[in-house]
Amino acid sequence: MAASSAKPYCCSSLNPAPSNAIARRAALSALPAAKPRRFSHGLAAVAANPRASRSAVLRPVRACLAAPRRPEYVPDRIDDPNYVRIFDTTLRDGEQSPGATMTSAEKLVVARQLARLGVDIIEAGFPASSPDDLDAVRSIAIEVGNTPVREDGHVPVICGLSRCNKRDIDAAWEAVRHARKPRIHTFIATSEIHMQHKLRKTPDQVVAIAREMVAYARSLGCPDVEFSPEDAGRSNREFLYHILEEVIKAGATTLNIPDTVGYTLPHEFGKLIADIKANTPGIENAIISTHCQNDLGLASANTLAGAYAGARQLEVTINGIGERAGNASLEEVVMAIKCRRELLGGLYTGINSQHITMTSKMVQEHSGLHVQPHKAIVGANAFAHESGIHQDGMLKFKGTYEIISPDDIGLTRANEFGIVLGKLSGRHAVRTKLVERVTDEDIEALLSDEIFQPKVIWSLGDVQATCGTLGLSTATVKLITIDGEEKIGCSVGTGPVDAAYKAVDQIIQIPTVLREYSMTSVTEGIDAIATTRVVIAGDVSADKPALTSNSNRSFSGSGAAMDVVVSSVRAYLSALNKMSSYVGAVKASSEAPETISVQTTE
Repeated sequence: MAASSAKPYCCSSLNPAPSNAIARRAALSALPAAKPRRFSHGLAAVAANPRASRSAVLRPVRACLAAPRRPEYVPDRIDDPNYVRIFDTTLRDGEQSPGATMTSAEKLVVARQLARLGVDIIEAGFPASSPDDLDAVRSIAIEVGNTPVREDGHVPVICGLSRCNKRDIDAAWEAVRHARKPRIHTFIATSEIHMQHKLRKTPDQVVAIAREMVAYARSLGCPDVEFSPEDAGRSNREFLYHILEEVIKAGATTLNIPDTVGYTLPHEFGKLIADIKANTPGIENAIISTHCQNDLGLASANTLAGAYAGARQLEVTINGIGERAGNASLEEVVMAIKCRRELLGGLYTGINSQHITMTSKMVQEHSGLHVQPHKAIVGANAFAHESGIHQDGMLKFKGTYEIISPDDIGLTRANEFGIVLGKLSGRHAVRTKLVERVTDEDIEALLSDEIFQPKVIWSLGDVQATCGTLGLSTATVKLITIDGEEKIGCSVGTGPVDAAYKAVDQIIQIPTVLREYSMTSVTEGIDAIATTRVVIAGDVSADKPALTSNSNRSFSGSGAAMDVVVSSVRAYLSALNKMSSYVGAVKASSEAPETISVQTTE
């Protein structure tokens, strides 16, 4: 029966299959003699052992080849042609998402988690954008860029972004030079529309700048320099080949090809990478990289097309966050390579996918950007099943509707089969599902609220609110300062949350504007945990002094509680603590530039 050869679950990305039939046969011949029963799950298991228990039939067993070691890092080459480097830019491009501000301490925590995840390169920020960002990148270079956090001793490359000018490059080098493996990433636009309307420079001038600045970065002592021709997806091919040839001569070790505006289709982007590989003189002395934006929803598909065409570094972000519609999603790209490895020519990564869920949640909490429920891999519904037909299949054999095991991404479900009761659920599912008062999701929400909080300047003591149709809503809030002093505020408002926020403002006295407010239920039921997310900014109206030197700076916060008012106040305080920490950092810097924020795109 054909069912015996089915592969309901993916094997580890650290266990790549041989890339050709001869190698595959040789590898298999080295294994112990095969037993008649190849898998211990599915119909083959039942046929071989009719008495096999139900749990044994449903439990997948991964039987992959021995995992190779991650190739030793050399900036301009990869000794294993099937190995793909993962370049994570969550802390740089990801933070450019509106409202996705992270403090320096939060960036350091996320960087440590990215190192545990196993990313090869961490683009830690844009050091020239502000003294605070320079300090954050420097801290990451010192701590994460020198200390292994995995058993294999892996230490990631720490990268800083810069425009093609000496000031930016100097700042980037000052920030990353403390790392064991530092990298400077510099870029300049190469498309006709960018050169004409943004740079107002000729193609020859752009080539000269790129060549000079790559050489300058190398002259500082940086052994690893990445160059990006911004808007490469819309650039003239012959011009691309020429400028890439020149920067290779100047010392570039990685050539990143950005689809800056998410314009290309997968077959177009794959051909672009293949053409660059075939037509750029000296390309054998550099690594080709991809950086795909998601404006048409094709970032992950384009990234995979680029890898298949020969790119060996993939630039991604956790949860796909980033400028505008975001970037290629690390979890999507990595799990696609892991699941469809054979069709991708045997490609593999060094990512430990069991850290994906924790990393995703950490980035959500610190950035304030929560993923949509149907987000691939990490969305709340990615491993949930409500249809009765699907539930019936899942209860009989998980491989019927799941191509990835939740265990592969470090996800623990509230119930083994991911069953969610709804109007389309069958009687079998209703009998199977156990309804608990406190679920795993409730506990995770409460723990996240405690773990993923910024430096505490103000903490919530008590809150009491009254509301209804008989009068104005009122709230009394008690806050505790960092020194332990208690302060109480009272206010009225259009509702209990509005009144509570006004009471908090009365105590803290920081002029702010509430830009976003949202609340979600972690689980179903009247007693569900409420998670609140807010985004605030400094109020720069005429009668109030500006809080920061950049009026566009926004700060997100999140909170969780069974009481919606408490949840809301916790989220508001989380954002206010971020704002207060940022203001303190700016005031402490004597070299703060007039414009704090510099937005970049690739």
